[in-house]
Amino acid sequence: MSKVKYYYDSESLSYKKIERKKRTTFKYASFFILGCVFFAFIFVFIASQYIESPKEKALKRELHNMQLQFELINKKMAEAETVLANIEDRDNNIYRVYFEANPIPEAQRKAGFGGINRYKNLEGFDNSKLIIESNKRIDILQKQIVVQSKSLDEIAVLAEEKEKILAAIPAIQPVSNEDLTRMASGYGMRSDPFTKARKMHWGMDFTAPRGTPIYASGDGIVVRADSRSSGYGKHIRINHGFGYTSLYAHLYKYNVKKNQKVKRGDLIGFVGSTGRSEAPHLHYEIFKDGSRINPINFYYGSLTAEEFNKLLEHASLENQSLD
Repeated sequence: MSKVKYYYDSESLSYKKIERKKRTTFKYASFFILGCVFFAFIFVFIASQYIESPKEKALKRELHNMQLQFELINKKMAEAETVLANIEDRDNNIYRVYFEANPIPEAQRKAGFGGINRYKNLEGFDNSKLIIESNKRIDILQKQIVVQSKSLDEIAVLAEEKEKILAAIPAIQPVSNEDLTRMASGYGMRSDPFTKARKMHWGMDFTAPRGTPIYASGDGIVVRADSRSSGYGKHIRINHGFGYTSLYAHLYKYNVKKNQKVKRGDLIGFVGSTGRSEAPHLHYEIFKDGSRINPINFYYGSLTAEEFNKLLEHASLENQSLD
């Protein structure tokens, strides 16, 4: 029970009960509540400064984890940029140079994105600048990868074409060294065996016994295997593509026929002495874009350096040709 308080009334000479007014009670109650709220606010404020709630701890751990992940992503992006830069350098300065292709301009490789603001939805956050820069790096990296991927596709096509060219070029000696008697005559001005006059000898003469195997010097298609060309007797012509044609003359017999596909090293015929020929030998010519060129420059596929030097020495002698 609450204590009842009295006061002495001097007029009535008696004690009277003290009656608390409702307004006064309300005032005291209001002060009490306000005091409680104030002290509670102070407590919460102090606690928030020095004591972490479970939710804050969880958010702090999550933020720390995100920072670590961001650092790892940045590191991986830097590594990817380094690797890609190395590939781009090799692409421009090795692959494209080798395959005679124009390098890709740096501006095209590292071009940004114009027009609309692609990152507007990332603005307005605490770390917007950081997030936008990271997204820009990723987008540019992706674009560089696409450019490089297309470039490598182009290089693959060029490599395949280059492989075809290398296989097609007449690059081996048409008669093996073991079967040769000697290299009778080379490309240039030579003495004609019949008229004894000096005239241009458009090919190379390889002396070998009748029936010695003759090999295709490069991949191609046999376009002629007949004796209808003046002076050559039985002869074969192979179209290698890319402007190259090889001719094999004075054959004893054929081992191929017209329109037949051949590979470098295939047996195509045998040495003879048909047509305008003084003795069994192979007369060998190479045409590039319709013009005769010196076959001596096309033996890198079958001769050692020593063998080539010896062949070059014999081919340069201004002796008599055999046709």
